[in-house]
Amino acid sequence: MNRRQGRPFSMMPHCYYEGYLEKRSFKDKKSRRLWTCLCGNRLYFFNDKRDTDYIEKMDLTGPITITDDNTVDCNLDAAKLNLQTKDSDIKFSAPNAEARELWKGFIQSVSELSVPSMLNLLPGQMLMLEEVVKKEKERLRNVQQSSLSIDVELAKEMPDCFHPVSRTEAELLLERQFTRGNLLLRPNRNGTGFAVSTREEMNGPIFKHYLVSRKQDNSFTIEVDTPVACASLHDVVVYFSEATEGALMPLAREETYEQNISYIGLDNENGEKMVRGASMHLTLPTQQPKPALPSEDREENVYMNNSQPESKTAEKSQKTPTPAPRKFPPPPSPAAANRSTHTTEPRCKTHLDNHGQTISELRLRFEKKAKCAD
Repeated sequence: MNRRQGRPFSMMPHCYYEGYLEKRSFKDKKSRRLWTCLCGNRLYFFNDKRDTDYIEKMDLTGPITITDDNTVDCNLDAAKLNLQTKDSDIKFSAPNAEARELWKGFIQSVSELSVPSMLNLLPGQMLMLEEVVKKEKERLRNVQQSSLSIDVELAKEMPDCFHPVSRTEAELLLERQFTRGNLLLRPNRNGTGFAVSTREEMNGPIFKHYLVSRKQDNSFTIEVDTPVACASLHDVVVYFSEATEGALMPLAREETYEQNISYIGLDNENGEKMVRGASMHLTLPTQQPKPALPSEDREENVYMNNSQPESKTAEKSQKTPTPAPRKFPPPPSPAAANRSTHTTEPRCKTHLDNHGQTISELRLRFEKKAKCAD
């Protein structure tokens, strides 16, 4: 590939492939031989390979269709192809069939971000396409990151007429708010820079859009026939206003807030809609008391509050959803009392029976009755 000196590569993505192509659209009467460069996902056309300024460009984003054109040409070696995008339908003529296959491969690779399989190319040429796909994916990733994270310093210095809207939304906004201004600054479609949208009246509304690119030193350039360099976005807005003698005025953002709460309601007398003020004397609901526990849960809580065992582990192990009244075993027989050599004191000595006596007192009474029986 021939490299040229003086081409402003900083204004265009990396060049993947280039060469002469004969270009003809449906509105052209004859084809033109142009030096064509595939930079990023766009085709740039130059009158000559030594030129530094392109005359046309074609966007390859979105679905495209590229097919061979087998019609006979006066140049028997030429190989034709048809390229159809969402915006245009162009006929190209490559110098030969090999060049046509390479153009098809490069165009489809950057558009679809994958190497096409149905191509008649050598293994080395297929490796070239794989490398181009990697570079284009990396470029798009960097573009997306830069568009999503605008520098904090740059965001603070945004003019008041900056609106984060698309081209169509900008036209609608200028149409609705034409009394407040007719110029706004917005992000461009690719997210790599900005654009200025304007609206003027001449037998109807006229909308225009200007590209504003950002340079590596954070300066800006208005991309017109004679590019205009500006130090900041504020200078871009000022230049448009001063260069047009005040005909273009920035549309500032409005961030007003209502001071009173109102709503649209019906009039009680005639039933017509009217603006009504919200009642400002309402009392906010206080915290509601906790609902009362069911009877079973209350009995359980009373029982648990009255009983204070020494060991919490025993209390957890013996806890039941609905405790039954305590029942004491019948007095042991004399034989069982004689065989019993070990008496176990109850863990809880604070529980009272129905007569208000402790368990230990009852046990002593049972032992005395057993001795009397003997």
